Amino acid sequence: MGCTLVIDTSYGSTVGVVGYEPIIETDSRTHVEKLQGNIAHAIERSGNTPQDIDTIVVGTGPAPFTGLRAGIVTAKALAFATGATLIGQNILEPQAHWNLIRRKRNAAGSHVLTLAVNDARRKQLYFELCAVPAVGTDDEARTVPLIAMDIDYPTTIVDRVNTAIRDYAEAHGCDVDAIVVDVVGHGAGKYESVLRNVEQLGDIVDESVLDQPKNWSLFATLAIAQHAEHPDDPIEPLYLRRPDAEVPNPLKHVLNHAGAERTV
Repeated sequence: MGCTLVIDTSYGSTVGVVGYEPIIETDSRTHVEKLQGNIAHAIERSGNTPQDIDTIVVGTGPAPFTGLRAGIVTAKALAFATGATLIGQNILEPQAHWNLIRRKRNAAGSHVLTLAVNDARRKQLYFELCAVPAVGTDDEARTVPLIAMDIDYPTTIVDRVNTAIRDYAEAHGCDVDAIVVDVVGHGAGKYESVLRNVEQLGDIVDESVLDQPKNWSLFATLAIAQHAEHPDDPIEPLYLRRPDAEVPNPLKHVLNHAGAERTV
């Protein structure tokens, strides 16, 4: 894999060189300020220099705007300066692959689905309902979205997932009772009382693949495999929510004068 640096700011921040333990910041109030120092420290303690980096994998979200933007801009600047290949990876789909490893469900044909989530704040979750091939199969790096990546309120997510479970059972000719749905990702614990209404619920795990000392590099492994198949995919942040900022209305009319226009 060469020297691969991972930078993700979709929840706090995770920075590390593959093969070494990452530096994880969970405090969203300080992770941006610490980001550059953590990158330098992670590279240094791996015994490398910035010039040794040949691949940078950056998290593209989905996540709130400010923190996510900081990570992607930093990764792009570092890739430009070093000539490293820059690869984007969303945070949700690797959760499904880690969930199979976590469960040790390696047999082909097992109906373990993953509701991958990330905290979107404002009482919402980013989410994707995923199925993945069994670990050890030829297409294990592939992800099958049963509900495409989206943002919604937990109660609505539960309704959508329950409908998708029944559709999945019908499409695969299996009994609904043969399906297990695990909820994995940051934010799962915050809304656990609502998410417990998911039919065929297995585990609720308020953790990310990037939190795992042994498996965190799976994030980079999947990104590199997918990049090999789609090398021209753009590296763009996944915000999903419309921005708060809007073009303001014209200034009010003053006596006998036309309204002045604001410039943006």
